[in-house]
Amino acid sequence: MRNIETHSFEADELAMQNLLTAARNEERKDRALKFSVRLAALAVHIHKKGLNGVEAAELLRQEAERFEHESRELH
Repeated sequence: MRNIETHSFEADELAMQNLLTAARNEERKDRALKFSVRLAALAVHIHKKGLNGVEAAELLRQEAERFEHESRELH
């Protein structure tokens, strides 16, 4: 026999929705900041190394692939 206790509580649905929305917005802001910082770093790298268009495009392709792999790991 299992000893299971059940607890009931009343939650304010609107407050829960607001908390969830705030958490989602915070996550979006964090992702956007991370992405913009990474793009800026790539731009600096391209400039410092004097990469031509083909090299810069390849670097961006590799970065897109890295983001894709990271996204798959999170799902």
